Amino acid sequence: MRIVNVALAGREYPIRIGTGLLGEAQYLLPHLLQSKVLIVSNTTVAPLYLPKLKVTLANAGIDVGEVILPDGECYKNWQTLNLIFDALLSQHCERKTTLIALGGGVIGDMGGFAAACYQRGMPFVQVPTTLLAQVDSSVGGKTAINHPLGKNMIGAFYQPRLVLTDISTLATLDDRQLRAGISEIIKIGLIRDAQFFNWLEQHMDSLLQRDPDALAYAIERSCDHKAAVVIADEFETGERALLNLGHTFGHAIEAGLGFGVWLHGEAVAAGTLMAAVLSEKLGMITGDDTGRIEALYRQAGLPVQGPAGLASEKYVELMRHDKKVQDGKLRLILLESIGKATISDNANEGDMVWAIRRCSSE
Repeated sequence: MRIVNVALAGREYPIRIGTGLLGEAQYLLPHLLQSKVLIVSNTTVAPLYLPKLKVTLANAGIDVGEVILPDGECYKNWQTLNLIFDALLSQHCERKTTLIALGGGVIGDMGGFAAACYQRGMPFVQVPTTLLAQVDSSVGGKTAINHPLGKNMIGAFYQPRLVLTDISTLATLDDRQLRAGISEIIKIGLIRDAQFFNWLEQHMDSLLQRDPDALAYAIERSCDHKAAVVIADEFETGERALLNLGHTFGHAIEAGLGFGVWLHGEAVAAGTLMAAVLSEKLGMITGDDTGRIEALYRQAGLPVQGPAGLASEKYVELMRHDKKVQDGKLRLILLESIGKATISDNANEGDMVWAIRRCSSE
């Protein structure tokens, strides 16, 4: 068992990382406010892991309700969110009922947002089942749904009471989803930890082969860094924005293609290369740095170019809706070195277009 504590004042919660945790009620029970829960899952994850979690909780005397959502980023919207509210109301859930989000980032984001809104706030627990959710989206209290003009534009900051990360669930994760999660792990090394980036260069094959020790180490180290950033800047007024390296370009890819065509981690990988070549153009990092970054993403089997057919002008149009726009000016997360990122408004639109075209088949 590895434990990372998110030490927010008055709202501290643990991230528990281990194997077989879905069968261990003792890790869940202290975080429930009453003997009733609603589990939110999707059509892919529910058949695999919902029965086990339900039995674990029922054997501990917990009344378990459920709602199963369609699977996919394209369903991360108001219509699907309302299915959760329908279940909460029809199953007579109260303000102290705990909502448990069992699934990947979409389920975690929508479950958390529903919990933030229902009766003006109910407790919730994250049980992430994808690598991307385990290292990134389940930690830190960002909850949201998408809008056709932008990803995660409607949501709330709302912290869970527990993140229960059962590495065993990665056994059923397909290779594409695994690589998408590795994309967010690489990001952590780039923005905060050059030594970890070096470790990833040496151990990428172990991660791709799902070596449990390598996965546990990478998950814990990623969560350690994310927890530290969240503690320092819960509401993303400064340092937390650094976690969005590659996301401004990446979110434009997701929205421009239609949500779900590219996975989030795939779009972030290509977006990070755009940010890297832009950083190099501005004299912030060297060509050797950019080469190492590209090589690691290639080793992970992730895209290093944007999708064909998405024009640079469309990127820029979508990027203007980014949450980091301030006083009408887009701020980007760029790299000063491998292991150190910065918030910059030095890039003009021409520089951005250059970087997009350099890293795309446009």
